Amino acid sequence: MKSTIEKALQLQKEAEAARKAALAEEGESTAGQAESDNTSAPNDLSSAAAGKVSKGVASSGETLEIDLERLENLGFVTLGDSRRQINEEYREIKRKLLSNAFGPLSSTLANSNIIMVSSPRPGEGKTFTAVNLALSIAAEQDKTVLLVDADVLKPNVLRTFGLKGEKGLMDYLLGEVSDLSDVIYKTNVPKLRIIPAGSSHHRSTELLASSIMNETVNEFSKRYADRVVIIDTPPMIGINESAILASFAGQAIIVVEEGRSKMQDIEKAAESLNPEMAIGFVVNKSILSSAAEGYYGYGHYGEDREKD
Repeated sequence: MKSTIEKALQLQKEAEAARKAALAEEGESTAGQAESDNTSAPNDLSSAAAGKVSKGVASSGETLEIDLERLENLGFVTLGDSRRQINEEYREIKRKLLSNAFGPLSSTLANSNIIMVSSPRPGEGKTFTAVNLALSIAAEQDKTVLLVDADVLKPNVLRTFGLKGEKGLMDYLLGEVSDLSDVIYKTNVPKLRIIPAGSSHHRSTELLASSIMNETVNEFSKRYADRVVIIDTPPMIGINESAILASFAGQAIIVVEEGRSKMQDIEKAAESLNPEMAIGFVVNKSILSSAAEGYYGYGHYGEDREKD
């Protein structure tokens, strides 16, 4: 596993050089200012960055209205025709994920279309990555995507979208919502659905490990042949829920922050995953020496199925 991590970090440096050249073509000063303005927003979405929030979506069948312009201003993947750098980066990441999910390797992976996104420690950009992947996959012509907020201890998916909701995954597992479809929300992005985390509960570990959760994940995986399921999970280290959720997914992305994530933490997080999964790494917050210092991007998606 260590060789995969080292390769990912090495290739991250190459990605920086490529990005610097791209920024030079577009005009470093303008691009640098725009991206540095967005640097702090994706991880914690402070009250200023949170922007406008919906009035709440609680009823089944109602559509979550995502403010796509707000997301674009915060530096997220866009669904328009513009070829922004972040769009290209996430296109590269999703191509590997979709190949693993639906290509020749899929037959060797359990639940190959279920992708968990996590990080060794909090604040390294896992929700930012999960949301961008969901948006990028939703732009595919022949795929749909379900984004599940399973970070039930600190849910952040709806807040990242500038939305709030009442019912979600935990409410379904608790039996307070009888039908799973009642917590799968449509959005104004036609191919994107969201399951919020829902109510917090002191038995979250047991609920996520329950047979009903296992049945729910199986339904996620098999109900729609064209669906990709992205699960935003809690950080890997010190959180029992993450190890449980890892047992359900066929692929995993570990998000690490350049200059902050410790190698021992990365190794510990990777070792807690099932070695039969397809495992990759996204390096966030690469720091450039140009005017784009503070650029929030990725380094490289690592090799798949690397084993100890």
